[in-house]
Amino acid sequence: MSDIQATADWLIDGARPAATLQAALTEFCDRLLGCGFPLWRVGLFVLTLHPQIMGQRFLWRPDQPVDVASASFETFQTDDFRRSPVRYAIDNRVCIRRKLADENSPLDFALTRELKAQGATDYFVAPLFFIDGAVHAASFATQEPDGFTDQQIAHLSQLVAPLARVTEAHALQRKASILLDTYVGPHAGARVLAGQIRRGDTASIHAAIWLSDMRGFTRLADLLPPRALVEELNRYFDCQVPAILKHGGEVLKYMGDGLLAIFSIAADGANEQTVCEAALQAAREARSAVAAASVAVEDRFDLRFGLALHVGEVLYGNIGSENRLDFTCIGPAVNLVARMEKLTDGLGRTILASNEFAKYFPSEFAPVGEFALRGFDAARAVFGLKDEAKR
Repeated sequence: MSDIQATADWLIDGARPAATLQAALTEFCDRLLGCGFPLWRVGLFVLTLHPQIMGQRFLWRPDQPVDVASASFETFQTDDFRRSPVRYAIDNRVCIRRKLADENSPLDFALTRELKAQGATDYFVAPLFFIDGAVHAASFATQEPDGFTDQQIAHLSQLVAPLARVTEAHALQRKASILLDTYVGPHAGARVLAGQIRRGDTASIHAAIWLSDMRGFTRLADLLPPRALVEELNRYFDCQVPAILKHGGEVLKYMGDGLLAIFSIAADGANEQTVCEAALQAAREARSAVAAASVAVEDRFDLRFGLALHVGEVLYGNIGSENRLDFTCIGPAVNLVARMEKLTDGLGRTILASNEFAKYFPSEFAPVGEFALRGFDAARAVFGLKDEAKR
């Protein structure tokens, strides 16, 4: 009993020093093994807040790393999940036990039949109640011939409440990380989680800057109902964002139909050309994706866009009012790329670049002229891709 209490105290104290839920689950199970629990399989089932993922399953087995699997929203609507013991425990907020070694034990779930076929003799599921009212679940299975003892089930029932607190703490941390990744990007999100949340918390960084804008968006907004307009915008951004992320960029902001992204360059500038090459490759892939999307579906809006690329210093950080901040980048370099992008439509180009960017690709870019850009004293040379010269 003292070992069980020590495990409960460890959970109540936050399961330190386990830094992840996988590590906490592993040590929790190791502690139970040390207390004589004949564990064969332990699972945690945690709902999450993610645009594509409804929940995660953390599965422990002896002498194996914890397996983490994600379930989509569609998975949660399948008959298999709706009729699972985990879903039953969550929906009804009750514990379930099936003594699979007992011939009279009901095999009313597909999972229990599957576990029995694998040699499981006892299966116990308990709901995990979070402070916010959400219900998650933990499951425990053994292959011990006689299953769990009633006292072991009683101990597990006592431990699920402190286990829920540890699980919730890790789930909240993951939720915060997901939300920040989703809305401000992984690098900006990491800075916010690290405590850089004060207004004026900024840093000057060197980056290749991407600013794109859909052509004809104003007319499109007049023609389409709101829901259809959002669908077209999502279709349009799906043509760009995967390419940006694939080549190491970070999307900082959606501005209606506009997109601002950066490709960070090392402080010493040693990888500037490599980063610019990645940004250009992403631009070409986005251009191809937009062109393909325009012809893939009949009776859909013909997607067109303009994109400007530049290299320069940007101020990256928290900007805004006292209690409503935006994590973004500003500076003359951002202003320049915004002005350049406005030239794409009139020049009949999709991709334009500044001299600072184009200098790395003399065989790819050619000058298209010098232009007076609002906010800049001197005219600036602008370059276009040679393969767009006849467009």
